[in-house]
Amino acid sequence: MTAPDMAQSAEIDRTNGLLLRVAREHDRQAFVELFHHFAPRLKSFLLKGGADAGMAEEIVQDVMVTVWRRAGSFDPALSAAGTWIFTIARNRRIDRLRQERRPEIDPDDPALVPAPVNAADEGMMIEEQSVRLHRAIRELPAEQAELLKMAYFQDKAHSAIAQESNLPLGTVKSRLRLALARLRKALDPADLGGGA
Repeated sequence: MTAPDMAQSAEIDRTNGLLLRVAREHDRQAFVELFHHFAPRLKSFLLKGGADAGMAEEIVQDVMVTVWRRAGSFDPALSAAGTWIFTIARNRRIDRLRQERRPEIDPDDPALVPAPVNAADEGMMIEEQSVRLHRAIRELPAEQAELLKMAYFQDKAHSAIAQESNLPLGTVKSRLRLALARLRKALDPADLGGGA
């Protein structure tokens, strides 16, 4: 093995060790060393790949935060620390390119503006929905309807409802879930012939 090969091998072992310390012990000093070693190399890699300086800096920061958070997923048996980190950087760069290629959406584009709703029609729809809702609530079992009113009309917390009604919290939640499922079914426009 030549001297440059030995130096490269030692550097790989050192960076692998640093990353493993970050993974196992959340060792901040090891992370600082990794950052100082890889940040300039990552920036150079990204600049050569066509990123502008600002984007390269942002991606480097994002990559190093990912290294800190996901160090536990590094496996030295699969790749060297450098390979793992540069793969993250490459993927972040690809993500950025995809985002840049997405067309910007203009909120004022007439195609995106919903058709105006006639105020009278809207009022009738609201009135009809209100009538359907009250009818559906009246058809619920009494214990479910009462809990529903306490939770949604009186805005009480489930724990407060459980205490007031002398019911276990799980029972309150279960009855509310059942009540909501029944309401959902009763108010489904497809069941009324008004849906698609």
